[in-house]
Amino acid sequence: MTREELVQKVLSLGADHAGIVPVDQVPFQPEYRKMCESNTCGRYGKYWSCPPDIGPAEELIARAKTYGWALVYQTIGELEDSLDIEGMQRAGERMRDMTYLVREALEPELGPGALYLGTGGCPLCEECTRPSGEPCRFPDKIIPSVSAYALDMSRLAKRAGMSYTNGTNTVTYFGVVFFSEKGDCTKCQP
Repeated sequence: MTREELVQKVLSLGADHAGIVPVDQVPFQPEYRKMCESNTCGRYGKYWSCPPDIGPAEELIARAKTYGWALVYQTIGELEDSLDIEGMQRAGERMRDMTYLVREALEPELGPGALYLGTGGCPLCEECTRPSGEPCRFPDKIIPSVSAYALDMSRLAKRAGMSYTNGTNTVTYFGVVFFSEKGDCTKCQP
């Protein structure tokens, strides 16, 4: 599958925009991980897919840099107003569902080694085992957040040809798929 075919596949699944960026142009900001640590989303230490359990930012960034390409996609949710928390939650759920659809659709093409990132907070179990200290029920299906990987999504969106913000009374969520090891261009043809 070519890069353009990958983009078209993600768009056909319902993403609003998508683009591909070489990994050496992906901006990381380790200090962004502090947003996770401040627990503004309420998920820090509550999900195996989130910090601190997903691993230190430096290790995750190093892992992401082993790939050759990043497929970036976004969904845009309409809100009643800037305080529409329920609308934001619905849009976040749409993106979480989209992330799993993307993985299901692309895994046969990209193989099991691709790295899928989404909005965070794993939806696979009704209740995560993390708070009880039990092991994750589905460790091979975890999709960590773009925040856990300290991605600078504002700059990455621009490099992928899309806007970070999409107008008044909207909320934009991002997913990223890292694929093909550096030097392996069997799945990254133009």
